[in-house]
Amino acid sequence: MANLALTSHHGASQSTAQLPVTVDPALGNPLLRDYDNLFRIFYNYPPLLNATNIASAYSECKALLSLADMYEALPVVGPRIDHHLLRFSSRLFKQIAKYPPSYLKLGYLARSRIIFSEALTHVVGQWPAGLPYIKSPDPNGGGYEVPQSVIDLIEDKVDELEELKLRIETKLFRLTLTTSRGERVNPVNDYLGWLAMSLWRQWLAENTTPEVRGILKNTSPSSSSRPGSANPGGANVPPRRTGGTTAGDTATLAVQHPPPPPPVPVNTGRVFRMIGATNPEAFLPRDELKRFLKIQPPGHSTSAVYTRDNLRRFERKIDEIKNVARDIVKPLTRNCLELDVRSFLSDGQGGGGGLGYLTCMRCEEEDIPWEI
Repeated sequence: MANLALTSHHGASQSTAQLPVTVDPALGNPLLRDYDNLFRIFYNYPPLLNATNIASAYSECKALLSLADMYEALPVVGPRIDHHLLRFSSRLFKQIAKYPPSYLKLGYLARSRIIFSEALTHVVGQWPAGLPYIKSPDPNGGGYEVPQSVIDLIEDKVDELEELKLRIETKLFRLTLTTSRGERVNPVNDYLGWLAMSLWRQWLAENTTPEVRGILKNTSPSSSSRPGSANPGGANVPPRRTGGTTAGDTATLAVQHPPPPPPVPVNTGRVFRMIGATNPEAFLPRDELKRFLKIQPPGHSTSAVYTRDNLRRFERKIDEIKNVARDIVKPLTRNCLELDVRSFLSDGQGGGGGLGYLTCMRCEEEDIPWEI
């Protein structure tokens, strides 16, 4: 009897957190599962959400938030979702980097400042790639989409980023070397320094401006000869036509003169990351400098510039330019993410790989598009 009493007393003292949670098999239905989690939260019980697979957890949280939005229960459900997803830690931030528009919408509904800010930084850096995924077709922001206030916030951050990039790019083009007397280098006082500046500005211009497309030549059949229409003089002359232009001729002219394709936008974010990289071989490596000095001027059989001593001096000039440029682009290459972007570097040495876009725009406290 004593043993039975002791066992009974020990069982009664167990907390409810230690008791096994039995899941109703009927909750395999997603709708029933969502309602079960909703009422669990209403009665201050933790929801039964996937704690191992972040993709499944995202789907369950998204469905639960949609249901809570129908019952105007987002202020109650949102903190639970925020707490559950943040337990994934670094896995969550890597997932946000893969699908920033999706987590931007989820972070907004859950009123999660960390998730929303993290996703916003990615979306702004990739803009306008994420616009089709976050802009609501409903002007009132209905459904599982973000309202217009979030779109306005993104566009403001994009404008701020573009202004910053313009200022940094201007400073990079104005970057110059000086002699020991403090004079700007020119072909007279420092020829190698002037060559280094010329090469730097040429590289910067080629990597920050769209590709220049040539003018297409007119290759219409009307300007060429046609077989089988020879005139008595032996020249091939197209036969004359009387009357107006047919619909087929109009279509042919439209095909002959297509509008030029728009220029491909330059990924300047990757260029700025290359400039800010700690690896000196990220751009303008030694082999390229050597080839540059070996270029033969017109009318000369050999290069009058390339020597081993000049190559070493030229490398020092370029390194000096790189060091100054690296300091200039620091406002653009800073990381405002919770994610450690070093894990995304392709070479592991800061060689300009990684995300390929800028992550320097932070969502401040006053930028949050909901009442805190």
